Amino acid sequence: MRTFQSALTYFLLSLGAGVLLFPLVWMLGVSLLPTELAERAATSPQGFLAAFSQPQVTNYPEALRQMGSRPWHGFRDALANTIVVTTLCVVGQILSCSLVGYGFARLRFRGRQPLFILMLATMMLPAQVTMIPLFILFRHLGWINTILPLVVPAFFGTPFFIFMFRQFFAQIPEDLLDAARIDGAGHLTIWARIMLPMCRPVIAITAVFTFIGTWNDFLHPLLYLHDEESHTLAVALNSFRDQYGTVRDVNLLMAAALVTMIPCILLFFAAQRQFVRGLNLGAVKG
Repeated sequence: MRTFQSALTYFLLSLGAGVLLFPLVWMLGVSLLPTELAERAATSPQGFLAAFSQPQVTNYPEALRQMGSRPWHGFRDALANTIVVTTLCVVGQILSCSLVGYGFARLRFRGRQPLFILMLATMMLPAQVTMIPLFILFRHLGWINTILPLVVPAFFGTPFFIFMFRQFFAQIPEDLLDAARIDGAGHLTIWARIMLPMCRPVIAITAVFTFIGTWNDFLHPLLYLHDEESHTLAVALNSFRDQYGTVRDVNLLMAAALVTMIPCILLFFAAQRQFVRGLNLGAVKG
């Protein structure tokens, strides 16, 4: 009976993995096809298997060369901009969310609980509601067409990640902090030298989610970055569409999209142990 249950579990997991991976395999197949076959394979199974019998690997360098109006420079500029924006956002989120979470968990001040509830309430506010006021604010500050509207908000934290840090810090015994205070440590020292090293799973979750969200973000760079030299990779992929929104080379678009996904996949596998450990920690103690 146990063997049957294990076999059924593996079968269902394999089936679910196959369903989730099928779009990725489809993208890979279309990216390896010639242009004339790719348009048909993108909408029907006809010609799809030809990609794996005679793969056209040259589509990948050609896709990166055609990204943007200047050969190769469009991809290089977009890659550099995306790395800068994503790195700053990850650092900003970890620093700000851990600091605010520590404050809510360990500092005693008047109005702490109402402030915490108010912060949680902002999670119910859709991002579309604040889009226009934020754009007007950033325009008055002169930040349009710079990376500041994409980076600066990350240094003010995100309620969901603040909540995770706060819950983790609240579980750490107070005696440990008292011992540090006896040795003369202040709040910043306790946060930097005791709290942060202990919450690596939460940091991994924050870093992975922020990295993937920022790396793949299309809407905000499209709103705030107007010059082609300042575009990120998600916006630069739009160069494979014409003025009417029609994709002109679907095989090159799929190849470029797959290349932009590689850093996210590598980061997930690199942080997988801490990422899963953090999720299990929240499931057990949450």
